[in-house]
Amino acid sequence: MKFFPLVFLSSFFCFSQNQYPKDYFVPPLEVPMQLSGNFGELRPNHFHAGFDFKTNQKEGLNVHASAEGYVSRIKIASGGYGKAIYITHPNGYTTVYGHLQKAVGAIQNKIEELQYAAKSYEIEEYFKPNELPVTKNQIIAISGNTGGSEGPHLHFEFRDSKTEKIINPLFFGLDLKDTKKPIVSGVYVYPIDENSVVNESKIPVMLSLSLQKDGTYISDKVLASGKIGLGINSADWDDVSYNANGAYKTQLISNGTPIFGYELDQMQFDDARYVNALIDYGRYKKTHQRVQKLFMKNPFNWSNIYQNVANGIYDVTPNFTSSQRIEVSDFNQNKTVITVPIQYSNQPAKVLNPIKPTNYFVKAKVDALFEKDNFSVFFPAGTFYDDFYLNFEVKNKVLILHEDTVPAHTNFTITATDEKASDEEKKKMFIASYNGKKWTYNPTKLNGNSFTSKAKTLSQFALMRDTIAPKIKIDKNIEGKWISDQKSISLTISDDFSGVKTYNGYLNDQWILFEYESKLNKITHVFKDSLLFEGSNKLKVIVTDNVGNSTIFETQFNRSQK
Repeated sequence: MKFFPLVFLSSFFCFSQNQYPKDYFVPPLEVPMQLSGNFGELRPNHFHAGFDFKTNQKEGLNVHASAEGYVSRIKIASGGYGKAIYITHPNGYTTVYGHLQKAVGAIQNKIEELQYAAKSYEIEEYFKPNELPVTKNQIIAISGNTGGSEGPHLHFEFRDSKTEKIINPLFFGLDLKDTKKPIVSGVYVYPIDENSVVNESKIPVMLSLSLQKDGTYISDKVLASGKIGLGINSADWDDVSYNANGAYKTQLISNGTPIFGYELDQMQFDDARYVNALIDYGRYKKTHQRVQKLFMKNPFNWSNIYQNVANGIYDVTPNFTSSQRIEVSDFNQNKTVITVPIQYSNQPAKVLNPIKPTNYFVKAKVDALFEKDNFSVFFPAGTFYDDFYLNFEVKNKVLILHEDTVPAHTNFTITATDEKASDEEKKKMFIASYNGKKWTYNPTKLNGNSFTSKAKTLSQFALMRDTIAPKIKIDKNIEGKWISDQKSISLTISDDFSGVKTYNGYLNDQWILFEYESKLNKITHVFKDSLLFEGSNKLKVIVTDNVGNSTIFETQFNRSQK
C-alpha cells in the first residue's frame, strides 16, 4: 500500500500487473470464489491483509494448497488467525491459510506432536523445506472459524517470502468478475485548523452529490477560507460476492495535478495499523462510519508506505476558485469520478468547534509526561498522528485519559502507585481499563509500590484487585458414568475480571490437549485410546487467571476399550 503521485501510480500499476505469475496458483477452496473481505479493506485498527473467502456459512470445507511447496510455519492461537498454516513456494512467494478448523494428515500429526511436547494448545513453529512438503491442490486442512474470526470463512494471503510483504491476491490471477463501479456514499470537507471555515462551519461538513449525464458526480460547492481537506466514504462490490468490500485505488487531483492518493497493492504487516491515520477515527468511534481522509496534517508520523506525496491540504485564500477531482477505482479499473468545486468565501462560521482547550496539549512529535495524584502517563514521540488537547484528570481514584476518539499508533505507559496495600494484596492487583461496558485487565508489572502497564487506547484506568478464582463447568456431567462411545469432552471456563491466563487438563495424571475456543469460553478434548484406561479414568482441569487465582475441577468416568 503506497501514497504517491499519479505519474508513479500509472507505471507501478503496469509493473505490478506484469511481475506476478497469473497461472501458478489455484484457488484454495472447491466452492466458487466469493469474498467477505478483500485486500486492504478498512477494518478496526488495521487494513485487511488478504482475502476472506466465503465457505457457505459453514465449517468443514476442504482447504487445498494453492501450489506446491512446503509448510514453513504453523501458528495456533486463541486469537488472530486461530489455526494458521504458511506454505512457502519455490517461486518466492508464501501463501497463508487462516481460521482453520484443523489440519489433516502429516500436518495435523505434527501440530499435535508439538502441542503435547510444549504442553500447550498455542504453539508457533517454523520448518525446513524437507520436513512437511505439499503438492499443488493437496488437501492440507479443513476450513473453520477459529481465532478472531466472526463467522466461518477462510483467510488467505500472499506474501513475498524474503521481505514478508503482503501482496494483493488479485495480482496472482485470482480474479472475480467485476463490472461494478465503486460507490462513494459521502464526500466531506474538513476545516484543518482554528482559522478555517467551510460552508459557515468550523466542523466537518458532508456534501450532497448530484449524478451527471456522463455518469460522473458533482458535489455541493464548498465555500471556504483557510486550510481545508477532503474525505470520502467509499465501498466496492464485485459481481459475485454480494457484499461491500474496500475500493482498490483512490486519487485526489487538483487542477490536473495529483496531490494525494493510495493504491492497495502491498504492505508490511506492521503497517496495517496506519488505517487509523487514514480514517476520521473520531467519527468512526461515534458513528461507525469510516471516512477516508484525503489529506494528512503531520507526515512525520506516517510510515514509509506514504511517501513522495503532497499532503492534500488546500489553502483557500481570496480569489481561490478551483474544481477538485476525486477518482475511486477497483482493480478492474471500473471508476467513479466526483468533482468538488471550491471557492473562497469570507463568510464567518455559524457552527463552532466544540473542542475546548485543556491544560494538557500533546505534540505528536515530542515526548510527553503528565502526572496527577498517584498516576502518571508517558507518551513517547510518535504515539499519535496529530497534535491535540488531552483531557487528563483523576476522579475517585480513576484516571480519565481522554476518550477513544484519538487514535494511538504505538503503546504508551501508565504508572500507578499504592503505598497502603500489603505485599499479598499487591500480588492480586493490576491496572484495569474501562471499555465502555466493563473494567478489563491490562498486563501489569509491579516494582515496589509502582504498577506499570502499556496501553494503545485512550480510556479510563484504575488500580484494581481480583481475588475471585475462575469458574469451570462441565458441559455434560460424566461423574461415575460409562462414556465408551463419547468422542470428546467439553468444559466452559471463565473468569469475571482479570481473565483466564492458563488452563491445563490431566487424564490419569498425564497432560492432555484441550483446544480452546475463546469466543465460546469452551475447551474441548478429543479422546485418544492410548491415554485411556479400561474401566475407571480420572480427569483433572486446572484454570488460573492473570493474577494467580486458580480453580481445580476433578471428575471420574468409566470407559471400555473393547
